[in-house]
Amino acid sequence: MKKYDVALWVVQGLLALLFAVAGIMKLVMPLDQMAGPVALPGLFIRFIGVAETLGAAGLILPGLLKIQQRLTPVAAAGLVVIMAGATVITAMGGTIALALFPLFVGVLAASVAYGRRGTTDWPSTATRAPRCRLGLRPCGVVCAVGA
Repeated sequence: MKKYDVALWVVQGLLALLFAVAGIMKLVMPLDQMAGPVALPGLFIRFIGVAETLGAAGLILPGLLKIQQRLTPVAAAGLVVIMAGATVITAMGGTIALALFPLFVGVLAASVAYGRRGTTDWPSTATRAPRCRLGLRPCGVVCAVGA
């Protein structure tokens, strides 16, 4: 494993921990305790909690399970969008200095999206099952003529 890959895994792990905690807090805490500088609808806060929790899982699980690894940069890009919104909302609250934290987290998520952008688990053309004319494919699925 390369040093660059280790650094990406460390950043992914830290981001996953941060977003899992933040997302679960948004899901379990009472809405009146989550009042921030800008009032947001309760359902929107719950939606962000679900998105953050799923994003945290998307940063880690595909790589650990070696399944659908192309979803990791998608999850990271989604978290970039969330953090861009968090940066704007925090800045609208009047404290520009506090907006630097979500901006920094968003930059870290963008670095993961960029670093994992080439990750794919599609089989190469050499390992794909041959096309069949009529009958069963090697996986047992019936195919049509010329499929």
